[in-house]
Amino acid sequence: MKVFKKHDLDSAPKESRVLLENSQKAFGRIPGLHAVMAEAPGLLEGYQLLHKLFQESSFNAEELTVVWQTINVEHGCTYCVPAHTGIAQMMNVAPALTEALRNKGPMPTAKLQALHDTTLAIVRKRGDLSDEDLEAFWAAGYEQRQLLEIILGVAQKVMSNYVNHIAKTPVDEVFRKFAWQPAA
Repeated sequence: MKVFKKHDLDSAPKESRVLLENSQKAFGRIPGLHAVMAEAPGLLEGYQLLHKLFQESSFNAEELTVVWQTINVEHGCTYCVPAHTGIAQMMNVAPALTEALRNKGPMPTAKLQALHDTTLAIVRKRGDLSDEDLEAFWAAGYEQRQLLEIILGVAQKVMSNYVNHIAKTPVDEVFRKFAWQPAA
């Protein structure tokens, strides 16, 4: 079986080096996901841009976490769930919310539950939501913008979750204490 290369600043394709430098500056290290993505500079650049745009969306830290982790758990990404557990902690998201997401538990508020349910419906139904799905989202106080921003988050997470599945990216040392496996 072929092992996917984790690039550093010396081994990365020329077009990826500045992107890895950006990762180094932003995170104080090069995340394993970025090191793998560096093999395809366009993929890494696209991922970094989607990450930036999603973080700049209208969602607050709790809502970002709900969207990210809902997708990560649904996709069974053993790299991203621990990473976003650590990221949520850095963003001061309540540990109870993170644990509920990791363990497929109920959300602490009706609004976050609607966000979780809608994100899950988008992933499972490939965007083909029913009128009932949409009405529940609108009734929770969300607008069209937030629905479209979930799709932005899905695009970002598809890139990372799929790369991690294919490359079997090992969890970064800083996030190993948040290790996670999908329920059987």
